Amino acid sequence: MSFSVALLAAIGAFQAVPQETADPDALPDVVVEGRRLDEATRDFVGQVAAPPRGRGLALWRGRLCVGAVGFQREAGQYLVDRVSTVAEDLGVDIGDPGCTPNVIIAGAEDGQAMARELVGRERRAFDTNISGANRPDGALEDFIGSTRPIRWWHVSLPIDSETGAPAVRIPGQCTGSCDSIYDYAPTLAVNAASRLNSQIRDDLQKVIVVIDVDALGNASFTQIADYVSMIALAQVDPQADTRGFNTILNLFQPTVAVDEYLTDWDLAYLRGLYSADQTEVDGRRNARAVADAMADARLDAPEAY
Repeated sequence: MSFSVALLAAIGAFQAVPQETADPDALPDVVVEGRRLDEATRDFVGQVAAPPRGRGLALWRGRLCVGAVGFQREAGQYLVDRVSTVAEDLGVDIGDPGCTPNVIIAGAEDGQAMARELVGRERRAFDTNISGANRPDGALEDFIGSTRPIRWWHVSLPIDSETGAPAVRIPGQCTGSCDSIYDYAPTLAVNAASRLNSQIRDDLQKVIVVIDVDALGNASFTQIADYVSMIALAQVDPQADTRGFNTILNLFQPTVAVDEYLTDWDLAYLRGLYSADQTEVDGRRNARAVADAMADARLDAPEAY
């Protein structure tokens, strides 16, 4: 893309390499090593994005309602307000007070025990057995058994963008008299058939976040709230290696300095995710569209990452 041609490694790392010279007072040359912006954004998306197998990246298109449990009132309200504010800045519709939460932030003294209890009580809420919504093998075991201070689970669904209805069969749900097998499968009216684009999109339906309050270390509550905002609004891979980027996702990396708030890099990713044309049939092209939109957003804040 034209914008990336002009951007070199001002967003990368600088390494001073001394050159042999006869003048002892001469300064060494500086060799610039780094990645172009479009390459860096694609690397980042490739690391953090975690959609169901074969699907595109999901986002909130319906009304978002955030709830917090297990916290003192002021702390819980701060989490709810912060996630809602970041979402609203992205153009997401926010539910009225008293709405039924589809983002649930739970505080626990033992996050692993809470995760195990939640899955044991409502396993179908996690393992939906819906085509296009299944997480990779081992993801649920990682959610339960992880020792990370914060763990999360996303549920997304392929949606017919023309009607807003599910584009896949929901177990036990029928659309007619329930007398025929066809009543249990959605009927899609394709308005513009294409081998490259699709009217099927992926929407977030629910996010569950469990915060192990005794394992947060030196992280400030402001950092926690912005970390939760990032994972509540995007399908982030819990095992992503983000140490090469300036992101709030490095909060629990012991050797990486982390900003107090969502960084420009984080905001560029969220803006790219929520502004990209995600009609690509191929999930890889879908991710590339997000990376390119992220690069466009990043141009507004081109500090080094």
